Amino acid sequence: MLTIDQLATTQKANAQALFSLGGKAFEGIESLVALNLQTAKAALDNAASTSLAALSVKDAQALFALQSEALQPNTEKAAAYIRQVNDIGAALKAEVAKLVSTAATGAQGSFADVFEAVAKNAPAGSESGIALWKSAIATASNAFEGMQKAAQQVTDVAQANYSAVTAQAVKATQAPSKAKRG
Repeated sequence: MLTIDQLATTQKANAQALFSLGGKAFEGIESLVALNLQTAKAALDNAASTSLAALSVKDAQALFALQSEALQPNTEKAAAYIRQVNDIGAALKAEVAKLVSTAATGAQGSFADVFEAVAKNAPAGSESGIALWKSAIATASNAFEGMQKAAQQVTDVAQANYSAVTAQAVKATQAPSKAKRG
């Protein structure tokens, strides 16, 4: 049966997992805040330099050229920003998945230990029921592992598609401005 020490150990492991998860969430938020502050500062600096350059423009054609030149890097910066946010999210997701997997493995081990203790004390003639339970536990474990692998594959495909779309968007915005210069 389940002892007080086993229960205390399980509760301690669950609390540690919860605090680790909270810590990882704060690290992710901290990274996003730092990125947003960096992006806001760069946008302010860019706006200041573009505004000062616009004040020194002599004619409308030069103003349109300045505007066109100013928009091009903004598209690339927006794509880079989105990529960085995505990277932060992917890193956070990986850390959370690792913590959840570790906690699930620990819980599965605890459950298996309890089940083995119950099975040892089971009355005679219950072997087929115990075998059925063991089979069900193994099937559930395999299903959990399969879901984890499938979720990782979906995430990998989504990341690859996102990267491809972002690269195409940046190329598409670069093409018109290069054609105008040439």
